[in-house]
Amino acid sequence: MATTRRDTLKYAGAAIAVMSSARAAAADTRAENNPYAVRSGPMEVPYLPRRGYADGPFGQVHFRDAGGEGKPLILCPQAPQTSRQFENVYEPLKRRGIRAIGVDSPGFGESDPTPFVPTVSDWAEAVPAVLDHLGIEKADVLGHHTGGMVATEVAILFPERVNRLIINGPLPMGEEERSNFLKFVEEGEINFVYETDGSHMQDAFAGRYRMYVDGGATPDPRLITRYTVERFQGYAPFWTGHHAAFIYDHNAALEKLTVPTLILTNTGDQIYENAKLAAQIRPDFTYVELAGGGIDIVDQMPEEWAEAVANFLS
Repeated sequence: MATTRRDTLKYAGAAIAVMSSARAAAADTRAENNPYAVRSGPMEVPYLPRRGYADGPFGQVHFRDAGGEGKPLILCPQAPQTSRQFENVYEPLKRRGIRAIGVDSPGFGESDPTPFVPTVSDWAEAVPAVLDHLGIEKADVLGHHTGGMVATEVAILFPERVNRLIINGPLPMGEEERSNFLKFVEEGEINFVYETDGSHMQDAFAGRYRMYVDGGATPDPRLITRYTVERFQGYAPFWTGHHAAFIYDHNAALEKLTVPTLILTNTGDQIYENAKLAAQIRPDFTYVELAGGGIDIVDQMPEEWAEAVANFLS
């Protein structure tokens, strides 16, 4: 027998009643309705961009997308962190008309690893996959520290996909400095010992804590905990991040760039002097430095950082 419009409305009403009842039942299970709950009520949570995956050259590439109608900006994190590095600036950038899209480098965060020891160029190849997945033809690209090298390579390998480039903490260097960096990677990272008592986690936390202090700021232990966890979170050995960074020739790469570029730094950054050297190599680039902060400038001065980024992109 044919279903009438009245029948359809009756069934729809019944379905809505069932859903309402289910929602009410779910609400009853919340902590505020449980007499044993020690805490209940609203929780403060960070601004959470929508997460997704694109099919890249080495498997799945994980990204965070703030969405909206703003200008798309790819964010490349420093190693061994993830796209969560930019957690405190996704929303400030969105307020300034920028659609921030953080990309986990292959092997870090939730992105699949390369099946070989990677270079910065290998990581750069993951960015067009994210743009294609999101239907974006061209975007601005920003990278911090190791991510700055990745962003540089994106602009060199795929200039047709890049409007403007921001290198936050470039790393041109001499051979002695490179040798010292690589010695640190071999002794402190490649030969890293995972202790049976877990003390390596405490040591990793302490080392990251000191880096934050070196920037002249008072560390938030919760942030340092997140940084430490991100270090060990990826599917690739964490040492591959700094290894790729320190074998990369940023001196030569800077000379190859043809897109409008901003060198962004801050006076408390560990590689502040390298940023000034980059400005000497390319005096035609825009140069901006923020006063203070350390290697965690994005968390330490999110509004000032976002404003500097937005000013260049506008």
